[in-house]
Amino acid sequence: MSLNLADIRKDFSKKELSPEDCLAKPLAQLEQWLQEAIGAQVPEPTAMNLASVDAQGRPSARMVLLKGIENEQLVFYSNYHSRKGQQLANNPYVALTFFWPELERQVRIEGRVNQVAPEVSDAYFASRPYTSRVGAWASEQSSEISSKAVLVSRAGMFGLRYPVAVPRPPHWGGYAVQAERLEFWQGRPSRLHDRVQYTLQGEDNWQIVRLAP
Repeated sequence: MSLNLADIRKDFSKKELSPEDCLAKPLAQLEQWLQEAIGAQVPEPTAMNLASVDAQGRPSARMVLLKGIENEQLVFYSNYHSRKGQQLANNPYVALTFFWPELERQVRIEGRVNQVAPEVSDAYFASRPYTSRVGAWASEQSSEISSKAVLVSRAGMFGLRYPVAVPRPPHWGGYAVQAERLEFWQGRPSRLHDRVQYTLQGEDNWQIVRLAP
């Protein structure tokens, strides 16, 4: 059976968006939309697609979870030795995308990423469930393993090593994205969608414009 994907269509009509509707600061606007997504009980409202580039200039993307908006930066956590960690070390520019289909909304973000201070990573790591802290030690993220049993065995080994207090692995921690461009997309009928773009023009000065859909 073949899939007729070309005929799948949906018209959007829930809300509108204009530059005049938007807050002066893009991260304040993002926080407002996040609150609305959480209030609407959207599944995984903080999930965002993180796109990075490898040493050959080829893009790579995966989903991560936003864990904070702090000091005008978007914060997430990962394994520094993972494939994404290696790519971010080689090229610190990333793109993020939130998509909330229930609200007919999307947010695109482009900017530069840096590792957060060790004490920030320590504080967040300590707040994680015990099993997640052990898992950060057990998983050599992105490396090949012969079977799931290897991972389970490593989790057991580190559980015995750290039965109560689990220190943060040196290869695990936070990243902060300093946004330089953000676009807020609101679906509209007839594909005449509303798109509002913020572009950083010097320190803390944002230009807000409407884009054609």
